[in-house]
Amino acid sequence: MAFAIAVKRVYAAPEKADGHRVLVDRVWPRGVSKEHAALELWLKEVAPSAELRKWFGHKPERWAEFQKRYRVELDGNGEAVARLRGLLHHGKVTLLYSAHDEAHNNAVALAAYLRRE
Repeated sequence: MAFAIAVKRVYAAPEKADGHRVLVDRVWPRGVSKEHAALELWLKEVAPSAELRKWFGHKPERWAEFQKRYRVELDGNGEAVARLRGLLHHGKVTLLYSAHDEAHNNAVALAAYLRRE
């Protein structure tokens, strides 16, 4: 079954087409009010561990290894992943992140992980 998953910076304006908006960062994004974020859920439990996030440091040369390590963490985080999957059964889910790099961030890796299964 194919799920409708989108990835978007939390700083971009919310749109009705976003569906369920879920922040997947461990830390609340700077300068974003709860009203502007328009979240349905802040699922910080699904974010990479602090150690993995610091190791990655958003360095593109570490992207492939980051994805592997993050998948291992996600495999061991059944409850948070199940919560996301539950939302996916009810329509489109937009994974929100705060990183500057739109191609190399945990939301992109998480979306790939969810689509893979």
